[in-house]
Amino acid sequence: MNAKDDLQQRWWDLEAKMVKRFGKKPDLETILFLIGIQEFGQVKDKFTKEQKQDLMHVAVCSLLSNSGYYELEGKDADGWPHFRQLKAMPDMNTFEQENFLKDHILLYFKDHDLAD
Repeated sequence: MNAKDDLQQRWWDLEAKMVKRFGKKPDLETILFLIGIQEFGQVKDKFTKEQKQDLMHVAVCSLLSNSGYYELEGKDADGWPHFRQLKAMPDMNTFEQENFLKDHILLYFKDHDLAD
């Protein structure tokens, strides 16, 4: 089994756990949204479309901070995390970008004991 196959299997395992917990399979954007809420630390009844996009951005920055691409600068008065980019992202095609994010998401779930 190569690394790509292992990533896919671990991703399917995570999806299966999320289906069991939430009743349906989330897409990548939904998972980023959930991580963004986790990192924001505030649950609201409704988020605006812009806030949802901001939450996904927070998720991506949080995920990639583990690899040294971003650094948390702090939170603003409303509690929104703000990040500073430390280094440029490597050149990747869409498929590679998706797998790069999936790998970081899997690490996030493992590090935060959310995979069970």
